[in-house]
Formats: sequence, C-alpha cells, structure tokens
Amino acid sequence: MNDICCIGHITLDKIITPKQTTYMPGGTAYYFSHGIRHLQNSQNYKLITALAPSEMASVEELRSKGVEVKVLPSKHTVYFENAYGENQDNRTQRVLAKADPFTVEGLEGEEARFYHLGSLLADDFPLDVLQYLSKKGTLSVDAQGYLREVRGENVHAIDWANKKEMLQYVDILKVNEHEAEVLTGLSDYQQASIRLAEWGVKEVLLTLGSSGSLIYADGKFYRIPAYPPKEVVDATGCGDTYVMGYLYMRNKGASYEEAGCFAAALSTLKIEKSGPFSGSEEEVLQIIENSNLHPEIL
Repeated sequence: MNDICCIGHITLDKIITPKQTTYMPGGTAYYFSHGIRHLQNSQNYKLITALAPSEMASVEELRSKGVEVKVLPSKHTVYFENAYGENQDNRTQRVLAKADPFTVEGLEGEEARFYHLGSLLADDFPLDVLQYLSKKGTLSVDAQGYLREVRGENVHAIDWANKKEMLQYVDILKVNEHEAEVLTGLSDYQQASIRLAEWGVKEVLLTLGSSGSLIYADGKFYRIPAYPPKEVVDATGCGDTYVMGYLYMRNKGASYEEAGCFAAALSTLKIEKSGPFSGSEEEVLQIIENSNLHPEIL
C-alpha cells in the first residue's frame, strides 16, 4: 500500500508573453510529484497519470528521479495555452487538447492511505471515481478543475455540477477564496468553510495567498500564517505544493496546525524559485522555527 497516491494529468503548457513563447510540463500531478520527492519520507508515493505517448518524457524524468508512475492510456495530453499581455494579470487561456478522463477501471487494484485528485478540467474525475476511492482511503480533492469547462478551445468559469452529491465523498477539499465563493455563494471565508463542511467535507483547506490560509476541521477554525518569501519569483503550482505538504504531514500523524504550517512554509520556499519545490524538509522546518508567526485557533 502506498502512503499517498496523486492522480491527475500532466499537462503540456504553452506560455506566451510579449517577449517569448515557452513550452513546459505542468499540472497538479507535475508539481506534486516533483515536490514530494525532496521530502524525507516520500518513498512510498505513487503518481497515476494519463497522457499521450508523445509526452512520455515527462514521465521518464520522474521515474529517473525515483518516483513510481503508472500511466493510463490516453489519445491526447492536456494542452493549455496561456497568453499574457504586458499586464501579467491579463491572461487568455485556451485548451488545445484534452486527455481522457480517469475511470474506476483504470484505478482498480490501487491501494493508498491518501488519494489526492488534481483536477484540471470539470470532467477529469466523474462521480463514480470519487465514490470508489472514498471507500479505499482518505480522499483529497483540489476544486479548481471542477470550476473550469472547455467549450471549443475556450475555458469558461462554471460552478461545480453535482457538487452536493460529490462533496459528500470528499474528506479534504482545497479551495482558494474565489473558488470558495463560487461554490457556496458566500464571501465570508468562515461561513463558506462551514457550508462546505455541511455538504460533507471533513477538512476544508482555504488558501488566501499572502494572507495565509484557513483550515476548518472538527468544528474549529485554524488560521495558518503566510511566511513572507525573500522574493516572489514564480507562484505557479503554489496551491499544489500546499496540498502536497499538508497531506505529507497528515500522513505522518501531524495535527491540523502542524500540517498547515508545514504546507505554508513549503509554499514559501516554492514561490522563491521557478518550477516545482526543490528545497529540503529541514529548510521548511527552519522557516517555521525562525518565524514569530504562529497559527491561531479561532
């Protein structure tokens, strides 16, 4: 049995800026898998992905670094195009290709304590997959993909279809402030977290960027600080890094506060460099120990 199993598509990302066009792999599966291998007790980790044969280099890179990867067949790889203007806040996103969704049949025989679903698009993980995995281990889900629908090549923001039916099977849900409001219709973070818990989620992870994060579990709120980075270089994949750190610590038996602080410090190190997290567990713990910021129970 694996400790943690991440399931998600590795993407091919085309990034267009006024200065250059860059091609690189991405997606939750990519950032999660490259990041966790730098932590001490990550040997019992597995990635399950689906991509076209033409993109197997991304998988072979992970395997060469000791990561166990299972590849499910897919005609295409998810292909995102992100075009930025002079103002980096202005982004046009298109999906030039979609990979096949994950199925129960493709996941049969897998055993893990924690499953994390890195959803990128609304149809990546249908209801029967959540039902199946929830019976086998603790199920963690990133909400972002359920709020994106592709029409033609264009990405449209949507609400999560069948959210009440599906969230009852989710133990840990990661959302940012915008996603929490879309899902619940509530702008108050605490009220939104309570609503998600009423729908069945046991641990709500609500990330708030530079304002830190909020964890709601067992009827209590835990405010987790954001540890200031030395400089902000690349925020891509910070949400995936946060969830990776949180699940890593929860698997080790850490409390909500301990797991949240570790996840926050991990994200701080990630944002200081381009690409996935590449630091060490010791560096993460040093950030927490040297900081005068502490979690609060609200």
